[in-house]
Amino acid sequence: MTKHAYDAFPNPDLAVGPDNLSSWSRADTRRWGFHNLHTLSRASFSLRAPAVLPLKKAADMRILDLPRIQKLTTSPFFSAMVVVRGGEVIYERYAPDFGPDRVHSMQSITKTTVHLMIANLAGQGLLDMNQRVDHYLPEMGSGYAAATVQQVANMDVINNYSEDYGDVHADVFAQEVAMGWRLPYSGSAEESLRAFVVGVESDDTTNHTGAADYKSANTDVLGWIAERITGRSLRAMLLDIIEAAGIEGTFHISCDRDGVPVVSGGGLLTARDLARYGLLLARHGHGVEGRQVGDAAFTAQSIAHPGPAMPEPRNWMHYSNQLMTNGRWLGHGGFGGQFLLADPPTDMAMAFYSVLENREAIDTDYYTDVVQTGVDIAALLESG
Repeated sequence: MTKHAYDAFPNPDLAVGPDNLSSWSRADTRRWGFHNLHTLSRASFSLRAPAVLPLKKAADMRILDLPRIQKLTTSPFFSAMVVVRGGEVIYERYAPDFGPDRVHSMQSITKTTVHLMIANLAGQGLLDMNQRVDHYLPEMGSGYAAATVQQVANMDVINNYSEDYGDVHADVFAQEVAMGWRLPYSGSAEESLRAFVVGVESDDTTNHTGAADYKSANTDVLGWIAERITGRSLRAMLLDIIEAAGIEGTFHISCDRDGVPVVSGGGLLTARDLARYGLLLARHGHGVEGRQVGDAAFTAQSIAHPGPAMPEPRNWMHYSNQLMTNGRWLGHGGFGGQFLLADPPTDMAMAFYSVLENREAIDTDYYTDVVQTGVDIAALLESG
């Protein structure tokens, strides 16, 4: 039988332009991309919970008077904001092109699932945070092999991986190929996430800067360690977390060509379900129906004794075991305008989704406003 080579063209949603951005992530199409990433990535899967954490509407009108609320929720970047306290939705707002049933890319907020995974293992004595990475992953390359698990978890490692979104040659864009978010460069293969992290190199992994050196690849290393120790798949561990959170809708997550989920940033949830998940963090892993994920003592220690401060001008918060914290609240930001803030003392979680439309999708002042809004809400609730 004669073999035929039929013509084809690159998938336009994933094709990379001269600006080194894939079509869905360019400034003028990024909003559409963040609202639909679960349909755009090369591969993904979804999970649901069998039991839902109930939420009832009980608006706290005082939130409307906070100084940044109107500014943030009327911005052209805004998608959604939901604040829950205990079993009540005390604030909820959506952009006209978004809504309560729509999922949104949560980007690096996904990293907090790995906090719960390593907390669980450390709490059981199965993971030694002071052990070198190559103790658990002997095949690891020089970029991580000599680093301790603690250094990796605290974004306290130096290697040649760069996450500078202003640099078109940054390694984070090459990682997006492995994540299934873009097509490979011409003539290059589509490697797996684990092949990518093995290929990261370093002459000395010790961080001498005194500040956190944020690298999404760190999270994928930790996820691999969790699988290696437990013999369970990341999918199974994510399902444990989703079931404990009691989400109502569907959790979607990108995965590489081998089916490894992108725990460094591939998750999508509705805003209400992200807030439900935030309550799981605020409650140190205590979930619905008595389900427990993570380890409460490990999370408490991560907040009370955090890792290095973030670089200026964000040095008012620290990075600690795949969490961001100021010593009271815990949470994480997401590329492009996302933040989840959970405040244990008030049993509150704020889920905030937005899509910045400058090329780098980064605005430090905007980011600070979002986080400070969550801090202000916590203070308001604590005042009575």
